Amino acid sequence: MRSTYDEQLQALESSLVDMTHLVERAIVHATKSILEADLLLAEAVIAGDEAIDSLAAEIEDKALQMIALQAPVATDLRIIVSGLRISASLERMGDLAVHVAKAARLRYPLPAVPAELHEVVTEMGNVAHSIVRKTGEVLAQRDVAGAAQLAVMDDRMDQLHRELFVWVLSPDWVYGIEAAIDVTLVSRYYERFADHAVTIGKRVVHIVTGAPYKPLD
Repeated sequence: MRSTYDEQLQALESSLVDMTHLVERAIVHATKSILEADLLLAEAVIAGDEAIDSLAAEIEDKALQMIALQAPVATDLRIIVSGLRISASLERMGDLAVHVAKAARLRYPLPAVPAELHEVVTEMGNVAHSIVRKTGEVLAQRDVAGAAQLAVMDDRMDQLHRELFVWVLSPDWVYGIEAAIDVTLVSRYYERFADHAVTIGKRVVHIVTGAPYKPLD
């Protein structure tokens, strides 16, 4: 019985890592769609969110079954309960990738990002890609040190978020209110994407050390 239970715990953690791969693909393609006004790619990201949602639901079912049938304690309980929270964060990251893709679709065939902001948004996409890939590694390895690196990546995303605001609020901004709203929202989606990764890192620290989980300020 214990070996079967251990296999279930491992399967739960493996499914969370699988979710990071789906989210990674989504944010990479969403970034490409908004920078290149690629409607087909944007639609693919939007449609692909169903797979992320389905996996999240599967993880939730497995976790609740283990709680009901195995009465887990200590580390096992932290794995299962934190797994539910991590799954929710990854699902939300997938939703944020969809929001980026929808911004691209909304303005098609026009670009949603002015040329002057391509560099900033490109780096935001690169940071988002790196942080979700690192998140998968942190989950797979229960890497406490790697979890701390997620916070450093998030700091860079916050910096880029502020840089974009400088552009939008500049007196030289010539693209109007609608474009300002678009890019501000997109920037916010990336910023929240990175925040969720940091939250997952904190959950991993809680699993490994048993230290109380501390939400973002």
